[in-house]
Amino acid sequence: MGYLEEFQALINHRNFAKFLQLWEEYCTCDIVEVEELDYLLKLIKTSDFAASFGKVVETALPLWEKIEEPVGKYQIIKLLIDLQTTHTPRLAEIALEQINQRYQNDPLLNERLKLVGLRTKENFQSALSNYDLIAHMAKGKFVFHTGGWGTGEIVDISALREQVTIEFENVTGRKYLTYANAFKTLIPLEDNKFLARRFSNPDKLEQEAKENAVEVIKLLLRDLGPKNAAEIKEELCELVIPENEWAKWWQATRNKIKKDPLIESPSQLKEPFRLRKAELTADERMAKALQNISSINEFIQSSYNFVRDLPNARKNQETKNTLKDKLLNLLSDPTITPEQELQIYVFLESMFAHQVEGKTAESLIKIFKDVPQVINSIEIQALRKRVLGLVKDFRPDWPEIFLQVLFSNQQSPIRDYILKELNQSENKELLKEKISHMLNHPFESPETFVWYFQKLANKEDTTLPFHDKEGLNQFFEAFLVLLSHLESKVEYRDLVKKIYNMIINKRYALVRFILEGTSLEFIKEFLLLVSKCQTFTDHDNKILRSLAEVVHPTLAEAKHKKKHGDDNVIWTTEEGYMRTQERIRQIGTVEMVENAREVEAARALGDLRENSEYKFAVERRARLQGELKVLSDQLKLARIITKDDILQSEVGIGSVVEVVDSAGNQTVYKILGPWDANPEEHILSFQSKYAQAMLGCKEGEAFKFRDENYSIAKISSFLGD
Repeated sequence: MGYLEEFQALINHRNFAKFLQLWEEYCTCDIVEVEELDYLLKLIKTSDFAASFGKVVETALPLWEKIEEPVGKYQIIKLLIDLQTTHTPRLAEIALEQINQRYQNDPLLNERLKLVGLRTKENFQSALSNYDLIAHMAKGKFVFHTGGWGTGEIVDISALREQVTIEFENVTGRKYLTYANAFKTLIPLEDNKFLARRFSNPDKLEQEAKENAVEVIKLLLRDLGPKNAAEIKEELCELVIPENEWAKWWQATRNKIKKDPLIESPSQLKEPFRLRKAELTADERMAKALQNISSINEFIQSSYNFVRDLPNARKNQETKNTLKDKLLNLLSDPTITPEQELQIYVFLESMFAHQVEGKTAESLIKIFKDVPQVINSIEIQALRKRVLGLVKDFRPDWPEIFLQVLFSNQQSPIRDYILKELNQSENKELLKEKISHMLNHPFESPETFVWYFQKLANKEDTTLPFHDKEGLNQFFEAFLVLLSHLESKVEYRDLVKKIYNMIINKRYALVRFILEGTSLEFIKEFLLLVSKCQTFTDHDNKILRSLAEVVHPTLAEAKHKKKHGDDNVIWTTEEGYMRTQERIRQIGTVEMVENAREVEAARALGDLRENSEYKFAVERRARLQGELKVLSDQLKLARIITKDDILQSEVGIGSVVEVVDSAGNQTVYKILGPWDANPEEHILSFQSKYAQAMLGCKEGEAFKFRDENYSIAKISSFLGD
């Protein structure tokens, strides 16, 4: 265990006595690792040991004196002065000497020495940090607030009042801080620091992030330290990269980060990205890529990824030879399979232009019996495509092999390649026969079926089998049948989601395209198949039926005649719906609460048998509960009347009807739902007997109610035209 781990363990266990023993041992080291010491002092500064350690800070001075590099030396003594609590003359002398060296040309040196406590030398803890801050403070400069206000820009500073005015990113308005408070909460930020740049000009940083994403990630890691993917998103998303662009940007950026020799990418999602001290050499990167490999398949995959992601590595002859030798050595492994051997031959030939004497990928291809199984066992897509090319070149039975792979492989680029090769004149009939079989048996290869239907729907190639309107319609019917079949199968959950998205994408563009110009019989079959698919919501069903009605309006007439007689639907206006919702809320959150208090108050009076207040309160509770249940049940059946629901040619839901009685008197009625009914304003519920008597009547037609004769003079919509 290294010093840092031991120190961390002792800090975690709050064992200061042993910590001090280890510290004394550490101080006797002959060589000073500045970064290690810097990390350790920062660890102490944020721990419970800070106050106790402040009394023994001078024990670190021998170590500090061994540091030769000026920047590192200043950083360490600054941390020691931050921690010290003894205020000894020696520490004061060292602090004063460091400031004089660093700020010898500062015209305000004496005044600022007083502010940081080095004039009296009585209390100068954090003197160097405070002097750095006050020397940094000027209009337009940036600081970071450790109390949660975030990055801020200095807009004014008054040496006379010893006060600074700052605008912060996380609080509204300007904030006025005394120097004393600034010393406690502010950290200076140079203009080129990530947080300063993000605050001062996020648009420019966004432009840089899109043009050179890796450099922005390096800037972030340099200034903020190691960050995992979620933490990087927190720093950049919305503040630099818009939310709706983040996923695409991060996916591209992460691929670039993996190839950068200065960034160490994590193996686990929650682990952080780190900035290396120096770039890895090609050999170091190869060693890292191939470390902890336990199988031949893993070695082939990792080797290929290394060469693919770092094409420049192949230009390094030493690295190239090392990797080639490793691959050749695998060929002598007694556990290697013929499939793995084939991949290595293809890898060597395609990536390194190297052929093994006496044995090649071509020779293996010619002798394999179950070629589709071999091809599907290859995980690397590029090698799989290369093997398919060899099969086409050296196997006379390649069309049959390609067809088998087409219906067993799950990679779309491989399917695309096979389809293109088979869709040639000499093999087109063979392909059509196989596609026809798939059309009649879509359950045998659901993924391939969906992939092929998508190609037909996108009209990517008009030479494909079944590309015409009739073929597309046949595939669409089978597509819906397949959806209904797969809905109950958990293993096809992702495929069902894909099918659903294909149908609803771009406002059901696929359905619109397919239904256009089709027969009534096809439309009816379409609606029947849709009704059997549980994936579609009620909203989807309504939209799909509306699209069908656009093609064949006769469906709409039949629908309207049926739906207005549906006793299970409670028709209402939006206002009526909102009133009912408000009534339910009023009962549940106000009246039931008040009633509960009434019941308890009445119960407190005692003798419940003779207690009329208690009896009335309980009866009211029953009435409220009954009303709440009825309204809640009705709300589930409610449907707001829209323009599409209102018939123009006959009396129905939403109609405004001018009725003339036998004496010639004219009355205008609105036909709405029970929640909107108001006889005084001539608003009738469609469930009322009078409204039922006139439903379905057209202008000029007569109807009879309670032995009276009436006629319909005019019909319009209560929602207007």
